[in-house]
Amino acid sequence: MVHNLSHNNSIINQYLSEIRDVEIQKDRMRFRKNLQRMGQIFAYEISKMCEFTLKDVTTPLGIASVPVLKEQPIIGTILRAGLPLHEGILDYFDQADNAFISAYRKHHKDGSFEIKLEYVSSPSLADRVLILCDPMLATGSSIVMTYKALLERGIPKHTHIVCALASMQGVNYLKSHLSTNITIWAGAIDEELTAQAYIVPGLGDAGDLAFGTKM
Repeated sequence: MVHNLSHNNSIINQYLSEIRDVEIQKDRMRFRKNLQRMGQIFAYEISKMCEFTLKDVTTPLGIASVPVLKEQPIIGTILRAGLPLHEGILDYFDQADNAFISAYRKHHKDGSFEIKLEYVSSPSLADRVLILCDPMLATGSSIVMTYKALLERGIPKHTHIVCALASMQGVNYLKSHLSTNITIWAGAIDEELTAQAYIVPGLGDAGDLAFGTKM
């Protein structure tokens, strides 16, 4: 299942327009904040698919029976670009367990690249709900490789993949390479992907825009 939140009129489109805007992008703090806000919206939408259980809560005037989360999810992110999005999701699932993965593109002289994983820190995923976030879903290769690496920690009962911006090619790659218990959440989905695997019109390099350029 794929949810493209840009198809509905909601405030997420305002934040999406700002992280795309070359002038507003000059404000790194605002770029990070908008990704965080988008993460909060994704978390709210995902919460509607979570399991809840009734809990009796003692108030000053009596007892209220309130539906609460049956279990907190595990929130995983790909460093470093995913940190603001992760923080927004964690704002809502504030007791969640967390996983962190270091993945990057190793470029070759001929212009090609391969995805390298260097660090994985995660609790057991067995029969848990996993929310895996990365702001940009371009080719989909890094998400697929990350997901398969995480499976060594157990098989989740369901996985939500969250990205601020995706390419249609990346979405199709995930659908063809991952299992059926996957839900994809995107702020928007763009049609074009360049030969260098950058989304067009896209927004540029989310990690650089959030934290500064790298060597």
